Amino acid sequence: MRDFTGRDIQNDIPSSGEDLCSVQNQKKMKKLATILIYLTSAIALLAQENQDKVIQRIDRLLEKELKKENVHNVFLSLYSPTDDFEWHMAKGTFKDGREVSIQNPFYTASIGKTFTATAIGILVDQGKISFEDPIAKYLTTELMEGLHIMDGVDYGNSIKVSHLLQHTSGIPDYLEEPIDGSPSMLDLILTEPNRFWEPEALISFSKDHFKPTFAPGTDYYYTDTEYVLLGLIIEKIGAMKLHEFFLKHIFTPLQMDHTYLNLRSKPIQPTAQMAEMYAGTHEISTIKSLSADWAGGAIVSTGKDLIRFQKALREGDLLSAETFKEMQKWVKETKGMSYGYGLRKISFKQLFPIFPNWEVIGHSGMNGTSMYYCPDLNMYLVGTLNQLEASKEAVMLMVKVLMECKKR
Repeated sequence: MRDFTGRDIQNDIPSSGEDLCSVQNQKKMKKLATILIYLTSAIALLAQENQDKVIQRIDRLLEKELKKENVHNVFLSLYSPTDDFEWHMAKGTFKDGREVSIQNPFYTASIGKTFTATAIGILVDQGKISFEDPIAKYLTTELMEGLHIMDGVDYGNSIKVSHLLQHTSGIPDYLEEPIDGSPSMLDLILTEPNRFWEPEALISFSKDHFKPTFAPGTDYYYTDTEYVLLGLIIEKIGAMKLHEFFLKHIFTPLQMDHTYLNLRSKPIQPTAQMAEMYAGTHEISTIKSLSADWAGGAIVSTGKDLIRFQKALREGDLLSAETFKEMQKWVKETKGMSYGYGLRKISFKQLFPIFPNWEVIGHSGMNGTSMYYCPDLNMYLVGTLNQLEASKEAVMLMVKVLMECKKR
């Protein structure tokens, strides 16, 4: 049979009821596919609208923080692998009126302890050190002399690497108020802004002005002195400066191009000015005396770089699973908080009963800086208020932000 053009249409005519059903089924499938595409698009649109609303609410939270006294800039970064959601925000200005942006890195303070602990973990995986090694194996006699003498007993040879990592050595903190009434290190940082502090001088300052608080391994006491010693151990075993070790083993492999150790190294790529940081009304981001903060917290970074670091740490790109598990051996720090090896775990509900029953793992900084991962939401969070008087406010802000993220 042919149509008016002469084309043979015999094959176009269904030969049986079965063929007719096949044609009808194909039409139904096309309709169903169209409906599914429409529904998928609608769901995606609704999800985007809901996400936008959440971001707007978080944005208002940041604006509220920025209005508080002595808070001059706010940074926040979020990333969820589950939803492939990533968001970065910076608000505030420099003293000269320029607006900050997500391109401006910020001082991370004690978040640097996680990097130092990770560096020790890398050396453990290389077989060059053990967490249970005595620190006297790697430190000079001069450094060890008088490091931990309590009640006439010298406990120096009893201190292990793990004690330093977990703040259980009993060594005093050089950043605390001296017991002899002399100016504190924080006072000296502000009154002698042009002074450059070498790590060994920090250890001497601790020995001269403080006394140990307990025998190694018997209690917990947070101290930066321990992390200065860890930095010196890394330099000894790694045969390079601490900032060089970070660059070679962490920053470069992870392409953390805008991260560096303050006053001691440069970022891999050209990087914008560091956001200003305040101690009350004092702007301190450029003073040389910040060198007193070293292996315990002198890293400058961006939200993107810090999220990249956290993911790599959790996903096994930096450490073996065994070593990372070891870093999460927790001791009680205070109510609702536990400490591992350069990692802090916060249990929100233990802090305040009205909070969600969530945990976050990472670290905080005394300038209101946070770098945490929330397993309950599969969410990474990084942020700062860049104010030494706002560390508690930063924890509250983190909880509020994560509660908003839950609504997505």
